Formats: sequence, structure tokens, C-alpha cells
Amino acid sequence: MNKVILASGTALMLTAMAALSPAMAQDKTLTISVYALSQDEYKEIVYDPFQEICGCKLVVETGNSVERLAKMEANKANPVIDMAVVSMADALSAARAGLIDKIDTAKLENFNKLYDIAKDPNGDGMSIGYTFYATSIAYRSDKMKIESWADLLKPEYASHIAWPNVTTNQGPPALYMLGQALGKDTPDLAAAIEAVGDKKDEIVTFYEKSSQLVQLMKQEEIWAAPIGRFTWAPFTKLGLPVEWATPKEGQTGGMNVMIMPKGGKNADLALQFMDFWLSTEVQTKLAEKFIDSPANKDVKVSEEVANNLTYGEETAKSLKLIPSAVALDNRAGWIKSWNEKVGQ
Repeated sequence: MNKVILASGTALMLTAMAALSPAMAQDKTLTISVYALSQDEYKEIVYDPFQEICGCKLVVETGNSVERLAKMEANKANPVIDMAVVSMADALSAARAGLIDKIDTAKLENFNKLYDIAKDPNGDGMSIGYTFYATSIAYRSDKMKIESWADLLKPEYASHIAWPNVTTNQGPPALYMLGQALGKDTPDLAAAIEAVGDKKDEIVTFYEKSSQLVQLMKQEEIWAAPIGRFTWAPFTKLGLPVEWATPKEGQTGGMNVMIMPKGGKNADLALQFMDFWLSTEVQTKLAEKFIDSPANKDVKVSEEVANNLTYGEETAKSLKLIPSAVALDNRAGWIKSWNEKVGQ
């Protein structure tokens, strides 16, 4: 009789556990820290589908890099997020501060699908690129010919260009490539800053926001400007002969990466989420919405989509990114030198 009661009790307990399992799955929470841009699209393509797969709750925190890194620092002893996306340089900064850990790429099925440039951007195993962009020159092909970054400062062109301020995302990369064109490629960007300073009275504007440039080009106040590829699409709709330059020195750009906090509580779930984001299906959908240029080399998109992104293996191989250590160690010096030579 006791055996029957025990068996019945076990069956009831198993039935109760089965009934509770969906609720228990929902108790799993993954907290991520991301940029505020395009959150509706990310929710549709990344967040909601992942929640269905993992049976978990996804908490999304947004903000700029400074705010989000400060929060990681404040909670270093007891991390409150499970993964974050930041720039390459910010990832190295977090690594130097002891805020992040190495990523176990053996647990990422999609890792080997990534372009080499995205697999270990800082060479320390602590970040993985999920999107990147090229920086080059948008220019009026009927007004000028661009074969080199140095062509922008030619006497006949300098009074028709806009240049990014050194404090913007595009400022240092453009100076970096100008230095290569001048044959004076040093971490302090001194030669490039001096060259721009020499033309400061001729250059139309030192822009802070790329949105300014479309109107300036429409009004024919400028013929050219260094820009990131993610701002290219509006230029193609101006009805003017605007082209994307492929200077002989190459293109530069930037990359956003995924990181994991040291001591995070949900490392395995965070890795599962990262792998999902890096999958061919998800990266393709993000590309088709013009949200992210894919780091996954298996992504195939139409010519129209590709023309609005940084896309393809050849492009990925051609990007000359500023090493994160160079950016971190020289940023203050760049601004000081810029203020002295250019005065913006």
C-alpha cells in the first residue's frame, strides 16, 4: 500500500513540475546593454525571436557608450548585465579596466562564418565584431576626381569640401587615412592635423553631424566630404552625380563588437544570444533593413542593399581600422593638437 502511495505522489510531483516548467523558463532573464538606435527593428528581428527560442525574458538597457561603460564600472563587483555591444576602442578600454572576460568562441556555432576582421578585433579574445562600416569620401564626380585622400586638400578642391571635426566618429579615421596619403603615418596624426590646419580658412565647414552634409551638397556648397557608409543612402537620392571614392590608400572605418562582463551570471545564455545574433538568418534580416552591415560572410543580399552597406569580403579585407590601443592612447593628444592647429 505504501508503495502505491509513494508512486502516486511521485507522479503528482512530476505532473506539477511539468506544469510549472514554462513559468520556470520565463524566470531566466538575460540583460543586455546596447545602443539606442533602431530598437524597433532589433526587437522584431533579434530580441523577440530569441525569447521564443530560449524561453527566457530579455531585458534591454540602452544608452550612449559613456553611460553604459560607467554603469559596468560601478557594478564591477556584481555585474547587472550579461552582455553588451560597444565600439572596438571601448571594448579595449573595458578590458584594460578589468570589466570584461574572454569569450568562449568554441561555443559559438557561427564564429567561423565571420570575416577575419571581426573574429578578434583587438587581438585579446575579449570581443567579437557583429557589424562594421567603411569610411571613405562622398564626392561630386562631375566636379572633381578623387584618387587619393590627399586630393581633398588640393588648392582647386579645398574650398569645396567639408571635413569631420576630430571629436566625431569620422574625424580620426579621416585624419588617419590622410596621414597615410601624406606618407606620414604616425599615431599622433600630427602631419594630417597640420595639413588640415593649413587649409582651415578654405574648408567650408568642420562638421559635427553627417546630416548637415546632404543639404550642403544639395545646395552645391560642398563637393565632397569623408563620411561613414551608414550615412551614404541619402546622398544617392539627391539626383546628383555623387560617387563613393575608392582611394589608392584604401578605406578606413569602424566596428561595433560584443563583450561579456567578468563574473556575469548568465554566461551560457549570453553566448547563446550572441550566436543567434551572428547567425546568417539574423544578419541577413538586419542587412535587408539597412540596420547593420553583416560581419557574417555567408550573408547574401541584393545589389540595392549591398550598395547601401559595407558589404562583401573584398571590402572587409580592404578596411584599415585605427588600432584600438592607438585610439585610446592618443585621443587626448589628437584633440589638443587639433585645437591648436585648426581651432575648432
